[in-house]
Amino acid sequence: MILKASQRSGAKQLGLHLMKTEENEHVEVHEVSGFMSDDLMGAMKEAHALSLGTKCKQFLFSVSLNPPVGESVRIEVFEKACDVIEERLGLKGQPRMIVFHEKEGRRHAHAVWSRIDADTMTAKPLPFFRTKLRDIAKELYLENGWKMPEGFRDSSLRDPRNFTLDEWQQAKRAGLDAKQIKATIQECWAMSDNGPAFAKALEERGLFLAQGDRRGHVAVSIEGEAFAIARMIDKKSKEVTARLGDPKALRSVTDTARHIGETVAPRLSRFISEAKRVAQNAIRSLNEQKAAMKDVHQSERAKLDRMQRERRDSEQRERSARVRTGAKGLWDIVTGRYFKVRKQNEVEAFFALQRDRAQRHDLVSAQLKERAGLQSQIGLLRDRHARQLLGLYRDAAQYRRMMRDGQFDRDGTERARPAPRGPELGR
Repeated sequence: MILKASQRSGAKQLGLHLMKTEENEHVEVHEVSGFMSDDLMGAMKEAHALSLGTKCKQFLFSVSLNPPVGESVRIEVFEKACDVIEERLGLKGQPRMIVFHEKEGRRHAHAVWSRIDADTMTAKPLPFFRTKLRDIAKELYLENGWKMPEGFRDSSLRDPRNFTLDEWQQAKRAGLDAKQIKATIQECWAMSDNGPAFAKALEERGLFLAQGDRRGHVAVSIEGEAFAIARMIDKKSKEVTARLGDPKALRSVTDTARHIGETVAPRLSRFISEAKRVAQNAIRSLNEQKAAMKDVHQSERAKLDRMQRERRDSEQRERSARVRTGAKGLWDIVTGRYFKVRKQNEVEAFFALQRDRAQRHDLVSAQLKERAGLQSQIGLLRDRHARQLLGLYRDAAQYRRMMRDGQFDRDGTERARPAPRGPELGR
């Protein structure tokens, strides 16, 4: 289970994010404990109000718990992981919230703790929490028999193309696949030993080397979106400058975008727009299936919750009827019958809870499996259209290079090449 965490403020923003249904197909508030309020937003307000009595700015500790792909993880595993986290990090007894999200056929959880100790009005320190969480994550993989990622066994084997949220959103705005963009730039870096070679390798793949606003090197897409080279290849700016030279010698992002527009975009922009339109039409039917599936799944869960609630109320009334009152109740206490009945009721209530949880887990697991099947179709379609777009970008760069080298006239027709000269004798 991958654990990612941060100390943060912004209780209202975090609460709204956790309850967001636009990005998540299912949102379930599983636990709100240690607060006077029993709802998520109310608990967030309490955490913020308590922090005002201290000097602590980052009064929340937020952890995302992401199980391996394809694993059906029970609620108890998430709860145990949260218990271990708060035990190791010194958050035992602190108010916490747990929210489950489901998206694209996968289920993960978010746990949020208030760092403020109400007794001392100080914030709980969290030294080396990333290292501790990494150790906890390894233990979870071993305890549950999950296949451990290569990066956990050897940090040198981590995928260098893993991208941040900002990089992902930036690439989405450009209509490209973020991982492919990052891999492309890293590939060009590996095969080039100087600036001109790197610029040529980028252009062959539909990207253009330019000077960024902060005087760094960036790669500009055909739509004018800039990607920082140093960030994409995980190198320092000094290392990038040492190999590529002074970025001041390059065009600015604005000039590069203008240059692209003058030489490339007019000829290929309609093809790129057409490819995007085709991709949107192709994905529309799958998105409609996804929306319909979401409605069906929510209806099934609501029906199960209603049936379980009715059964739970009926069983609770039956257990309450066993406890006699008045003189009979007093006699039961004297004879010990009351304590036997109470123990029986507690055991039945416990097993009823486990039964209900198991039923809901089976339903959610079946729905996730169905949703994952649809998501695989969506993923294949997205990959195919992403490759098509990248191919169009490479074609645009190839056309530009041919125009620059004089292989085409300005109207786009290929020039007649002179006949090759025969060998000259006497040399």
